[in-house]
Amino acid sequence: YLLRFGSRELVLRRPPFGTKAKTAHDMSREYRVLSALQGTYPYAPRPLAYTEDPAVLGAPFYVMERVTGLVLRKKLPQGLIYSAEQAADLCRNLVRVHQELHAVDVKAVGLADFGKPEGYVRRQVEGWSTRYRNARTPDAPDCERVMAWLAEKMPGESGSATIIHNDFKLDNVVLDPADPLRIIGVLDWEMATLGDPLMDLGCSLAYWIEKEDPEEMEAMRFMPRDIEGAMSRREVIEEYGRLSGRRMELFDFYYVFGLFRLGVIAQQIYYRFYHGQTKDQRFQTMIFGVHVLDRQAQRVLDRTDL
Repeated sequence: YLLRFGSRELVLRRPPFGTKAKTAHDMSREYRVLSALQGTYPYAPRPLAYTEDPAVLGAPFYVMERVTGLVLRKKLPQGLIYSAEQAADLCRNLVRVHQELHAVDVKAVGLADFGKPEGYVRRQVEGWSTRYRNARTPDAPDCERVMAWLAEKMPGESGSATIIHNDFKLDNVVLDPADPLRIIGVLDWEMATLGDPLMDLGCSLAYWIEKEDPEEMEAMRFMPRDIEGAMSRREVIEEYGRLSGRRMELFDFYYVFGLFRLGVIAQQIYYRFYHGQTKDQRFQTMIFGVHVLDRQAQRVLDRTDL
């Protein structure tokens, strides 16, 4: 919710109405991570107040300063044009801002107990596989090949655990209207935790659509597809490796996991529609996305050297 307080614009965030997962939409986690990152990670909006008192709004909520700027979605705003060089610079800035989050010293900012980093990769693979099997409907792919591959190829942790955003993508960052290459804010921190940064990057790349991808991947697009000069997924991986010093040769695993996880999220939403738990017709098409993501994951399995 947008709030105006004199000349200031603020944002109030609260959990959605209706049934939700027990651990989802944890306002206290968002408020804590945003508070901890102040002065260290300049892209985190400044939180101002938090309360769990249900007498105020009927749910926990917090208020933060509004970050005003441009948010790019499937199409560029009218009048905004990037040259090929500018598009590449924007992509590099996005990778850099993501890597800067992973470089934050979790102990120095007081977030050493923010998650359970030990065994993070295994917990994610096993947990999302269980969620998919529980949410599968008769018209959904079985995804058993992908789940078996993830379980078999699961690497150890890629290094020290970091703060991970878990939904870092182009339409969750805010650009400076006066300089639309410059990122001034990162939004939607509700899934932030401590974990393996390569898992975080893999989840981000599940949203990254290239011009050469099959046309059906258009359904998964959360960013402009046809900007000349935009980096490929391979270039993103190489740039992240250059900035972070991390080894990236196992990245097919992390990308497949990101595709599978996104498919599970879509299937969980579709499950609610299939069983009449929601009448929102937008959710009817989610099953198409589940099939598309499964096919993309299998294409990676067919060509990978892992």
